[in-house]
Amino acid sequence: MNILIVLGAVLIGLSLGLLGSGGSIITVPLLIYVADEPAKLAIAESLFIVGCISAFGSLSYIKRGLVSWKFVMLFGVPSMFGTYLGAWTSQYVSGVLQLLTFSIVMLIASRSMFSPLTSGSNTASPPRKLFVISAGILVGALAGFVGVGGGFLIVPALFLLGKLDFKQAIGSSLIIITMQSLIGYLKYQDVLEQFALVMNWKTVAVIVCAGILGSMLGVRIADKIPQQKIRKLFALVLVILGIYILGTSIYDIL
Repeated sequence: MNILIVLGAVLIGLSLGLLGSGGSIITVPLLIYVADEPAKLAIAESLFIVGCISAFGSLSYIKRGLVSWKFVMLFGVPSMFGTYLGAWTSQYVSGVLQLLTFSIVMLIASRSMFSPLTSGSNTASPPRKLFVISAGILVGALAGFVGVGGGFLIVPALFLLGKLDFKQAIGSSLIIITMQSLIGYLKYQDVLEQFALVMNWKTVAVIVCAGILGSMLGVRIADKIPQQKIRKLFALVLVILGIYILGTSIYDIL
């Protein structure tokens, strides 16, 4: 097994444990450019991998009471519907178009990571439920289409719209990512069958196990490292990866 895959998997877990986001944004490029898998297979496997790691990582937050079940239901359940829709749509587009969209998502994510999450907005009035539900559907659709958990959007949404504490937003995000990933992975079985693709379970198992170890480490050190410094470092990685994937995707189209 390529050592880069193992190291990448640990980074996936670290990202989810520390930030409640970023796992899929690392997983898809890891599977495509290191494991040399086609885009649609990488997206399906990414949903499974990130779902497993997020589910495990959420346990610590659940035990500490850092999950808002109200917003898990209000945001997460509609996002599952959106994820199903996004996964269904993916069978009608090329893998290159999905990667192109993915690269744009990465660059948008990097912008959100560079921006600090200030606590001042938590004094605002509660958001309308319809707005939260709509946001959940849109984030879910993105997750299903390009294979991302959407944590980079979920955490700010829960923090700003749900008025949650940052750590509570992370814990809730991990639950929602698990929900999205489960429904997206199940729907992607139809896509894999249509394109005659088969899951590489050996690679998936290695990444899940290494990712869980990384998430355990991430949860342990989350309280010891300034969140904004972590976010900015991760944002820089997203910019580099996003530009690279954007360039390769445009090259493939041309």
